[in-house]
Amino acid sequence: MPRAVTVEDAGPMAEVLARAFGDDPMMCWLFPEGATRPAALGGYFTTLLTRQYLPHGVCERTENAAAFWVPPEAQDKAVPDAETIRELTGLLGEQAEPFRRSVEAAAANAPQEPYWYLAVLGADPVAQGRGQGSALLRAGLARADEAGLPVYLESSKEANLAVYGHFGFEVLEEIQLPGNGPMLWVMRRARRDPADG
Repeated sequence: MPRAVTVEDAGPMAEVLARAFGDDPMMCWLFPEGATRPAALGGYFTTLLTRQYLPHGVCERTENAAAFWVPPEAQDKAVPDAETIRELTGLLGEQAEPFRRSVEAAAANAPQEPYWYLAVLGADPVAQGRGQGSALLRAGLARADEAGLPVYLESSKEANLAVYGHFGFEVLEEIQLPGNGPMLWVMRRARRDPADG
């Protein structure tokens, strides 16, 4: 059952997400060194959670999965701000500038309508296929439906497109990130009437 993430959860949830995103094309591009990637990803997700999504978003967890959502009233926090990027620079090293350009590209493609944004969703590989990620996704989609709003996300992992498609997401566009970055698929799910289940 999803529950709210607390500051005390930051370390353990960052470790869960580091394992969940260990083979994600975007994360492999940002952190190309396999040996140091797990620790770097832990720092990356800790920073995003504590600086950005916990103060401004809706962060939920299960035992082995986490989801960070940005509500419509905090859309300027949907992508990392300049201060967060500065904090991440030490972790990103040479990839700090490509990361900054990617953040700008994502911001330039932000929807013009009010929406909920799924910033991060990941489950530890040991728990994948056991419904924890799906439970977090359903909880967020229910909030968006209740508010009468669509949901947006980006994925750099092509295998995830079918999973999100199962929940009603459709690909809007493909964005090739600058600096030989990976492809990002921008996806949207239209609001559904909660009475329709």
